Amino acid sequence: MIVAVPFFMGFYYTFTEWNGLDLNHAKWTGFANLKRIFSDDPRFWTAFGFTAKFTVAAVAITNALALALGLLLTRPLKGRSILRVVFFLPNVIGGLLLGYIWYFIYTRGFAAIGEATGWHLFNLPWLGTPATAFWGIVGVFVWQTSGYMMIIYIAAIIGVPKDLSEAARIDGASAWQTFRSVTLPLIMPAVTICLFLTTSNAFRMFDLNLSLTGGGPGYASESIALNIYREALTNSRYGLGTAKAMIFFFAVALITVTQVWVTKKKEVEA
Repeated sequence: MIVAVPFFMGFYYTFTEWNGLDLNHAKWTGFANLKRIFSDDPRFWTAFGFTAKFTVAAVAITNALALALGLLLTRPLKGRSILRVVFFLPNVIGGLLLGYIWYFIYTRGFAAIGEATGWHLFNLPWLGTPATAFWGIVGVFVWQTSGYMMIIYIAAIIGVPKDLSEAARIDGASAWQTFRSVTLPLIMPAVTICLFLTTSNAFRMFDLNLSLTGGGPGYASESIALNIYREALTNSRYGLGTAKAMIFFFAVALITVTQVWVTKKKEVEA
């Protein structure tokens, strides 16, 4: 009831003009909100484009890094248990708190390092231009999320039967060939889960966006979630905000269902 009732109420409010306060005065407007979004709301589509680009970059980098860490930390290394904990820890920190920590690092810490070393990388306005703000948010998202995905990949890699890998090595397969032909097909269920989680989390990214850039400079780094939040809670246009949320929901649902369907087809059984 907690999930279903607000969800279906959202469908109703999509077709109304409502300030979010008076439940008895939600004016029915039909498709007016949807027409406005599709014909006269370039800021929403800018946010949609930013979110889509962010999702592609964040999902690719997060899963590549998490898989690499998973492969590394399933080897017989000294202190690998400690390293697993260290890489997982950023996921424990709340998103808003993490964003404010990295805001201080980007604006104060990097500036101090850049002044001391003269390195161009640390002298960049990391949250001050559209390009650097984009990669600044991506970097923090990857830093926060990759440790959690690493744990899922580690569990999957440990579950790969060792006799299959040993048989491949005996047949002369290189480390890359063994990974591509033996390990990767057998850990595809973990890949499916990790891609689903990172895709949905990246699309719904809000707290890092709010705390790091606030959608700036201007609205260049505004995510869809932040755009919806401002439309409903700042501008008190709940009907329009709910209509945007419904469009967002169906877009994310279509993308994630397609991703799960594609990766599920690649899964094999040992």
